[in-house]
Amino acid sequence: MQLERLIEGHQAQLGCTRWEGTFRDYLGYVQANPHVCSLSHARLFRMIESAGVTSNQDGKVYAFFQDRLFGIDKPVARFVDVISAAAKGLDTRKRILLLVGPVGSGKSTLAVLLQRGLEEFSLTGEGAVFAIRGCPLNEEPLHLIPHTLRPAAEKELGVKIEGDLCPQCRWELENQYGGDVFAVPVHRIFFSEQHRTGIGTYVPSDPKSMDISDLVGGLDLAAVGRYGNEGDPRAWNFNGALEAANRGMFEGVELLKMPIEFIYTFITLTQEQNIKAGRFALLYADEVIIAHTNETEFANFIAQKRNEALHDRVLVVKIPYNLIVREEIRIYEGMIRSASLDCHLAPHALEVAAQFAVLSRLKESKKRNTSTVTKMKLYNSQHVQGFTAEDTRELQREFPDEGMTGLSPRHIIDTIAGAIVKNGAKCISPIQVLLEEKGVIEKGRHVDIEQNKDKLVANITEIRALYDEAVKKELQKAFVHSFEDTAQQLFNTYLDHIQAATEKTRVKDPVTGEDVEPDEKIMKGIETHMGISDSSAKGFREEVLRKIGIASRRGETFKWDTHPALKEAIEKKLFEDSKSVIRTTVSVINPDREHVKRIDAVVEALKDEGYCDICARELLRYGAQLLMR
Repeated sequence: MQLERLIEGHQAQLGCTRWEGTFRDYLGYVQANPHVCSLSHARLFRMIESAGVTSNQDGKVYAFFQDRLFGIDKPVARFVDVISAAAKGLDTRKRILLLVGPVGSGKSTLAVLLQRGLEEFSLTGEGAVFAIRGCPLNEEPLHLIPHTLRPAAEKELGVKIEGDLCPQCRWELENQYGGDVFAVPVHRIFFSEQHRTGIGTYVPSDPKSMDISDLVGGLDLAAVGRYGNEGDPRAWNFNGALEAANRGMFEGVELLKMPIEFIYTFITLTQEQNIKAGRFALLYADEVIIAHTNETEFANFIAQKRNEALHDRVLVVKIPYNLIVREEIRIYEGMIRSASLDCHLAPHALEVAAQFAVLSRLKESKKRNTSTVTKMKLYNSQHVQGFTAEDTRELQREFPDEGMTGLSPRHIIDTIAGAIVKNGAKCISPIQVLLEEKGVIEKGRHVDIEQNKDKLVANITEIRALYDEAVKKELQKAFVHSFEDTAQQLFNTYLDHIQAATEKTRVKDPVTGEDVEPDEKIMKGIETHMGISDSSAKGFREEVLRKIGIASRRGETFKWDTHPALKEAIEKKLFEDSKSVIRTTVSVINPDREHVKRIDAVVEALKDEGYCDICARELLRYGAQLLMR
């Protein structure tokens, strides 16, 4: 059984990666593998970078986040830049990394990814971590080296030694090992949130029941009775979330909702890298502190003067909503994949939902003739006549905080779930998704919806228009026999005529075989769908021929869909030519055998594109109404 082999392999890996020895043994290991002494930020950055880094026109893209966080590569890259700076020892390592963004933007997902990543990374040789056996803080064994000897140790080992022994380890060194550091046992540890090793998490609860001991530990009353002294390190439970996170990462969920005395603990931890626990000296702690909150809580935090001491100890990384339709679809696909869905989602159902979500997040541009629909298309890398890649970048720079408001992916998924439950259908169409969303808007049960009801209703109208255009294309492809071949043939004909017109030569008539003058009607039949005027036609034709020549020299093929504007024009032209046939076929009330045969053929063609029998026939009915308007 394959599952058994996988489990056995995992257990074998754990067995091979376990290591135990004395401090003397550990020194030899460090000399051969200095990276095992990395501080928490350096280890986290190494983990992220080891998964792979690529670059695009917008900056670096980290593969570590690619399968879980969609459309927010820039904010993620900014976050990693901070980790990178901290890994180099800069002062950013003494900051709380505060992720600020709207609900459902991916803040907690990012934190969870880092936690799971550290767990897996600690199983590898590159991510190996060692600690003093029995230490409640899993501290670095090199803390056993006295401060006076550390300069020599750092030079010989090629590492940086930072921190001090915790009270329990100091007591054991003096009383159990007689001060002999070489006798102290060392072992390899593996990060685990479940085992509270290297990963700590804290979620604020009722302010009346919250206790600082949840963060820093507390007295063990039974041990106090046994040892007779509250100052004995054996009488203290060093089991707070901050102590558990030592050497790794601490996640503060809604950290800004914590009481002020909790906040002071973080002031000491961030600036001095120390934790104050009871009657003991400050405990050294090396951990990446990541917190997340929404903008409202963050604004309240900034406004309160009592929090001023923490303001410059917080480094804010904004995590907005995704603004790219295709990436939004991937978010929904991931959320749906984990559900036992016995309902088919028709093609474009998730697309219209994604368009609705993205439109709700976009701000109206001040640039002329740039609607939110245009912005949505440009952000999605779609061709829009008259706009360039630089125009898209300018739009993205216009509002740095774009994406911090709008509808969350959770809201959209809830709406889709509502459409499935309400209809009880085996297939949900894009129109059903839009109707369900419209119903939710009209009820206005959510503050964001109530405040933006008119805008959201207008968005649905705009998305309906986009879907109508998509329906026309779907029907065109299904009805036109060998669509790709037909489109390429039309492109070749257009190409022959513009080349002849530009070079002042003749073309061969496909029927008579005679050489004839290039036909302006054929050329304009394509160009009118691109909005090209008579005066600019000559320049456009020369541009197309030039691009074909460049592609040819590179050994590339220039096909009908290579040029975005030409592709769209050819699609429109083919639909225009076949519209009457489509209208006649789908609008017949009592179809005869020939009509039924043609409809069945179209349904089969649609099935090849991801439709089921139900949504394919629904598309035909909707298309009939659309073409009769």
